[in-house]
Amino acid sequence: MQLTRWQRLGLTTAVGAVLAVGATALVVQALAGSADSAKTAQTTDAVAATDDPARVTPTASAAPVAVEPPAEPEPTVSAPVSAQLDYVAAHWKLGNYNSAEWGILGENDCVNFASQAMIARGWVMDSIWSSAKNGNAYDSSAAWRSSTAFMEYIGQTGRATALTDQQRDQVKVGDIAQFDWDNTGDRDHTGIVTKVERVGDAISIFFAGHTLDSDFRSVDTAITVDHPGATAYYWSVP
Repeated sequence: MQLTRWQRLGLTTAVGAVLAVGATALVVQALAGSADSAKTAQTTDAVAATDDPARVTPTASAAPVAVEPPAEPEPTVSAPVSAQLDYVAAHWKLGNYNSAEWGILGENDCVNFASQAMIARGWVMDSIWSSAKNGNAYDSSAAWRSSTAFMEYIGQTGRATALTDQQRDQVKVGDIAQFDWDNTGDRDHTGIVTKVERVGDAISIFFAGHTLDSDFRSVDTAITVDHPGATAYYWSVP
């Protein structure tokens, strides 16, 4: 069939349009491919950068959380010390004195009470340190009822080790505390250590006793407020 001049022009135009559309599609496809390649390259670079420890981008960290230091465990005490402290807790207060057995030494009952506590701990009387245990506190030896005689008795028998107030780090619950109120070399008061408190480098010691009845009397208060300038001593009991 022979086409007219106008038909030939229309066909040529149509073919040109088709070719133009195809070329445009190829260009768009090529551009899309280039974009995908660039994106892939960027992703690869990012992964590579992440894998390189020297190039890791720091991330925001959580705020630090305050952690309380672990509590210092309570020191355990032996059965003899536990029995000693139980006795002290039961009889330190006037009205609860064990006077039926040990009596009361008037206004100066501190060593009588400390001696009772050592018996509760397991100490055994001997010819120098003893009491009749008949309700009469005066029916006892000097070492039983006098702080100075008690000091001399312990020193001679070696039943405990002498410590100064500068050796507080060696003092423990159940030890014996003694005081020289006027620094004359004798002993004026005796008690039983009931608490040792450590806060940083500071060590506070508390004791129980008769004659100014107390269960947790502060050593520091005793030597600075009650008796300014007095000196504290201790006997470390094994």
